[in-house]
Amino acid sequence: MAGLQLSGLASGFDWKSLVDQLMQVERAPIARIQREQSTNLSRNTALGDLGSKLAALKTAAEALKGDGLFSGRKAASTMAGSTWTAAASAGTAPGSHKFTVTQLASAARREGAGDIAAGLAATSDVSGLTLSTLATGTAPTAGTFSVNGQKVAVALTDSLQDVFTKIASATGGAVTAAYDAGTDKVSLSSASPITLGAANDTSNLLSALKLAHNGTGSVASSSALGALKTTSPLASAGLRTAITAVDGTGAGIFTINGVDIAYNVNTDSLSAVMSRINAAGAGVTAAYDTVHDRVVLTNATTGDVGLSASEPAGGLLGALGVTAGATEVAGRNTLFRVNDGATVLSAPGTTLEASVHGVAGLSVTVDSESTQTVAVSADTAAMRAKIDAFVTAYNAVQTYIDEKSRITTANGKVTAGVLANHREAQAWAGELRSLAFGSIAGLGGTIARLDHLGLDFDRDGKLAVEDDAKLTAALRDKPADVEAFFQTGATGMAAKFESLLDKMVDSVDDQKERISKTNSDLDRQIADIERRLEQQRELLTSSFIAMETAQAQLQQQSSALTNAFLKPSS
Repeated sequence: MAGLQLSGLASGFDWKSLVDQLMQVERAPIARIQREQSTNLSRNTALGDLGSKLAALKTAAEALKGDGLFSGRKAASTMAGSTWTAAASAGTAPGSHKFTVTQLASAARREGAGDIAAGLAATSDVSGLTLSTLATGTAPTAGTFSVNGQKVAVALTDSLQDVFTKIASATGGAVTAAYDAGTDKVSLSSASPITLGAANDTSNLLSALKLAHNGTGSVASSSALGALKTTSPLASAGLRTAITAVDGTGAGIFTINGVDIAYNVNTDSLSAVMSRINAAGAGVTAAYDTVHDRVVLTNATTGDVGLSASEPAGGLLGALGVTAGATEVAGRNTLFRVNDGATVLSAPGTTLEASVHGVAGLSVTVDSESTQTVAVSADTAAMRAKIDAFVTAYNAVQTYIDEKSRITTANGKVTAGVLANHREAQAWAGELRSLAFGSIAGLGGTIARLDHLGLDFDRDGKLAVEDDAKLTAALRDKPADVEAFFQTGATGMAAKFESLLDKMVDSVDDQKERISKTNSDLDRQIADIERRLEQQRELLTSSFIAMETAQAQLQQQSSALTNAFLKPSS
């Protein structure tokens, strides 16, 4: 009988199509519920977006209560192109102050004696001194150099005496060269002016020997040639003076600004010792001056403060020329006057603080000896930025409510926004406008309403700065009044907006939760209807199958009777 499930097999009646049509009619409530759910989802999304915009407006209102916002100050030199910098703390009295700087601060330093490295050779005989082992500050390179237009070719295996011989040979004896062990210099001599170097020279030997054209017939190295090997152990670094104040292992000690610094001549290089000085907490920076072949100690801070260095006789500092023979350069304070005062003020650095010049909250950093005027004024840019952000956030809320609540007609078709029936959202728009239009009672200043700041509603109904000059003047000249308007306790404009927006945001959250619950209930209703329809479909299907079965049986019986009565007699 399974074949009778084919619709109309016995009856000729397409009952399955009928059942489908009946079920479609019965599903009409589900379609209506789904449309309701879709509407709820759209409303929930719109409320979520509105809630975000309300929260953003609340944040903008809170920013207007920021500490120091309306007492913020800025300071700068009025001189065009000035490189002085200035800063003023919140509450600093606005005004202009004239600074006359007559001396800039500098750091104290101790310039060690020059030529602390041993010379190239102990005698003037340099026949055994090859270029590859030459202890100059710049290592010589092989190639050619020019003397009086003649090329002199040298190799690193050449001795310094070989070079002198090649110079004489190249110039036909016109130029002679020699080394003076006493001065540690090379000299060139000629009866006529000597021309040194050419653009196509390939060896740097002239530079390494510190020889340069001077337009005369006598040229000598500009300074002693011997240089320290700053990365080699001190014992083999090439110091002119031996270090003797060490123990059997080569260890010694010296003191800078009261800080002991240890070293070992057999393991420590000059570079390592200088790094140790810099990191020792002595407040001193050590450096090696390659031009003058000396060590320089400089205080890390400026000002008229001392720099001391001591050690036992025969120690490293003595060999470096930092003790005996050193030049003391005293540190200097910045000297200045304020507002043409008779008193010359002094500061150890170049940043002049209020504790020195007496202008509360003002700090000025100077870098030149000059007279400049520093102006302190309200930081209107920071204030204006927060007000503009508030205006933008306010308009975003109002524009969104207006767009989502609007009812439009086009070609006879009426379209309602997703919040068109949301009376509360429209009421919120009115409350926000009323608050923005309202005034703050009990203020003693000149500002009690937004329009006192030059803010009003434009022709499109948006909050805007209608009078820019009025707002700028209020922020510049009456920041305390603006601060009171926005920040007075719970009654200030910012606090009032916060309180109202808190309620609105909470209401949005509650409504979204209720809509979500409603949609969950509608889901259950749809499920219930679907189960009932499935039961009805099964019942109708069973009934029609039974009908088909009965009709098939009747047709079989009718056929049997017909065959029995109409059967011909024999």
